[in-house]
Amino acid sequence: MDSTVIFGCGNILLGDDGFGPAVVEKLNDAANLPESVEAIDAMTGVREYLFDYLLSEEGRPDHIIILDAVDFDGRAPGELFCIESSSIPAQKIHDFSLHQFPTVNLLQELEVHTSIRVTILAAQAEYIPAEIEPGLSESMKSAVAQACEQILRIVQNQQNEVTINDV
Repeated sequence: MDSTVIFGCGNILLGDDGFGPAVVEKLNDAANLPESVEAIDAMTGVREYLFDYLLSEEGRPDHIIILDAVDFDGRAPGELFCIESSSIPAQKIHDFSLHQFPTVNLLQELEVHTSIRVTILAAQAEYIPAEIEPGLSESMKSAVAQACEQILRIVQNQQNEVTINDV
């Protein structure tokens, strides 16, 4: 059965940057995740997990889902969208908030050198303060609910694929 690790990236003390941890909290509290799925609040330390998966075959999941707030031009606050690690624009690599680089490079290395599938589910931030100011905007609270629904669909589809292949 495919294993999936969901990483919620972000700082809950900086407004909408707490999107990823909020999704993980809701998934762990309210969703009935299969045993093969683990949701982790990685806060701002996702690099360490990714680096471990790159160096060691033991304990590698089949699929990694990264949840993070972003600030991309042309997106509406709270808008939820998937991006490929290879499609992050070069000018955004330094400010894309997968909690500081070389995270994008690690994601690309995982995709190229392991069999791990990587999905990045991002939500457009409305407000990320310069100083401590916890709490999500209303648009990001809506994105949390939508992200949970989308993740449950992804997980369910994986479970169905495994069931069909095992029959």
